[in-house]
Amino acid sequence: MGRLFGTDGVRGIANADLTAEMALGLSVAAAHVLAEAGSFAGHRPVAVVGRDPRASGEFLEAAVVAGLASAGVDVLRVGVLPTPAVAYLTGALGADLGVMLSASHNAMPDNGVKFLARGGHKLDDELEERIETLYDEHRTGAPWVRPTGSGVGRVRDYDEGFDQYVAHLVGVLPNRLDGLKIVLDEANGAASRVSPEAFSRAGADVVTIHARPDGLNINDGCGSTHLEPLKAAVVEHGAHFGIAHDGDADRCLAVDAEGNEVDGDQILSILALALRERGELRGDTVVGTVMSNLGFTLAMQGEGITVVQTGVGDRYVLEAMKEHGYALGGEQSGHVIVLDHATTGDGTLTGLLLAARVVATGRSLAELAGVMRRLPQVLVNVPDVDKSRVHTSAELSAAVAEAELELGDTGRVLLRPSGTEPLVRVMVEAADIDHARTVAGRLADAVKSALG
Repeated sequence: MGRLFGTDGVRGIANADLTAEMALGLSVAAAHVLAEAGSFAGHRPVAVVGRDPRASGEFLEAAVVAGLASAGVDVLRVGVLPTPAVAYLTGALGADLGVMLSASHNAMPDNGVKFLARGGHKLDDELEERIETLYDEHRTGAPWVRPTGSGVGRVRDYDEGFDQYVAHLVGVLPNRLDGLKIVLDEANGAASRVSPEAFSRAGADVVTIHARPDGLNINDGCGSTHLEPLKAAVVEHGAHFGIAHDGDADRCLAVDAEGNEVDGDQILSILALALRERGELRGDTVVGTVMSNLGFTLAMQGEGITVVQTGVGDRYVLEAMKEHGYALGGEQSGHVIVLDHATTGDGTLTGLLLAARVVATGRSLAELAGVMRRLPQVLVNVPDVDKSRVHTSAELSAAVAEAELELGDTGRVLLRPSGTEPLVRVMVEAADIDHARTVAGRLADAVKSALG
């Protein structure tokens, strides 16, 4: 069978690709692998299990809970909460394992299973591979050795998790949000209760949209992937700005008072300056990816802040942060990690810290976002080419070098083979959009010529 685990757990169409049997089997396998790794040594293991509001999460949660309990793991069921809440509670409660059922920003028919290690951190790739191997062996072979009697896991609802997480969010704020009017688009997702409660407790005047999940409407024309409703609501209500989350609330994008988007790079810029002012930006460094806008890098350099770039994906950002002890990192898409307060991207925390900066400085979000000028960025997908030769073709290297010489310090070029499709992505940034389009078109033709 193909590899089950992707960059963010196991995902697929619920009840087709991702079945109850698979969720149960993976949970049993995870319990056995962690036990063999010594994670449960000397004590009875405990797992925290949460989900987003998708209808399929109901039966998948039941399967995961059954699998863990049948393997001798006690389960604290926290219900519908964001992914970062499950990560936080896994650490705060001293649990041995966390499980989140969500497909993040994906459409409703999808769902996913994500395992978290002790402390609320992502499982190592090696452990994920062992879970997958063991699951596959038992799916087709010998039955599991299961505990009986008092050895089976016990299950209870942990309703206190909601207040515990909200208190954590409000507690890390450097100042209150009194006097701020904000619109929150909850994507009919996992933060529909948490985010409005946290902003309200912190003193903000809150207007919510898309905060009535019914199991079917998650991410449906709303949230961080569909900003138009938020832009309209911010203007309609005369709010200072708006925040949009995705289905599991590990992302945060913003909209200023005039309805203009403030993306992840701009949010990182604002928070980097705030953290440095408080002496919390370790190494005066922020972590981005190769897809971060050049305007972000130039703005940070102008402020004396170093930008470290990783591959695309918040997992790579987090790895670099943990390896070097950096405090802040993230992606243009709105995955922002503040490592002193979270082990993963946390959309609600990011929004709260952004709001706190607006209040503390007395400046509008648009003014704060003005620290960086977002350079026009053009992305062209070139299909049906030999993507394996993108970094070895002399003809293509010459075309890229010529483009880089033409753009100079005011632009850049990035060619990336797609990880899932037979195509090459050509990204060009330049001082103006027409120049970016011209160079991108020329490079796309060069890719077809060299790799076609």
